Amino acid sequence: MQKLNWDDFRVAHIVAKAGSLAKAAALLQCNHTTVLRHINRLEEALNVKLFIRHQRGYKLTDAGVIMSEVLPEIDSQFLSLEDKLQSIQQDFSGKIRITTVTSYSALLAPALQAFRRQYPKVRVELLATDEVIPAQSGAVHVALRAGPKPQDPDIIVRHVASITMAYYASQSYVDEFGLPNDVSQMNEHQWLMPDKSKHHIPFINEVIKRLCNDSVVYSSNQFLDIQSAVLCGMGIGPVSELEASKHKHLVKLNSSDLFATDFVGSLWYTYHKDLKDNAKVKALYEFFLNHTRHLSA
Repeated sequence: MQKLNWDDFRVAHIVAKAGSLAKAAALLQCNHTTVLRHINRLEEALNVKLFIRHQRGYKLTDAGVIMSEVLPEIDSQFLSLEDKLQSIQQDFSGKIRITTVTSYSALLAPALQAFRRQYPKVRVELLATDEVIPAQSGAVHVALRAGPKPQDPDIIVRHVASITMAYYASQSYVDEFGLPNDVSQMNEHQWLMPDKSKHHIPFINEVIKRLCNDSVVYSSNQFLDIQSAVLCGMGIGPVSELEASKHKHLVKLNSSDLFATDFVGSLWYTYHKDLKDNAKVKALYEFFLNHTRHLSA
């Protein structure tokens, strides 16, 4: 048997996910001939067919299915090994992989910029997703999670910031339409509200149940979209206090207890306990903490 090459396995896995050489080549930023060379070399070394070539792309054989099921776990183990070895060296180079919910990804940029300015040899990879990526998967080093404190015994959890929200409108909206002085005037205004997936949040539910359908002129399943609509003057909507502090043209509604600032959870900096001595992970936490303190001051 020829010597196996891990890069060949990695390329084969990407082809399996992409379904074609062209798509895999685009992901790998190389040409399809290079991808094909990896596939041919791996199949020759194993003496096993992993793919069936057809006009619509590459389909997995039974052997290919087994490969595709097992490789993610092996890849995770390699990433974990890389992290442990780099933790021993304690230098500030290489990658740091971060995940957070989509609504907060943009909020991290200033802290990451400051971190990169101090540690220019570190490359940041950010994955914004509403899915929880298990720390033990090795896919990321750090996760910033919003909501209740995570209870996973295998992760270290550190508090970054309390998440409070309030209702805001841009100054341009206020200049044109004013603001409601009490509950009776709510339906005289244009509201930007989360869709039904967020109506269970008390802060949202107390307002939405008092609004007519016609008063809600814009809705989204993401708070980030609502925020963008508020910033451009489309209407009144919920915005986090941290984000609002960056935009001086936002006007906060505070004429009623209904619109008072409400605590909706916290932002948590989490990482696997195996990374407790990782210099990059520990340093990055301080940047996030200092940045959110500056915004809330």
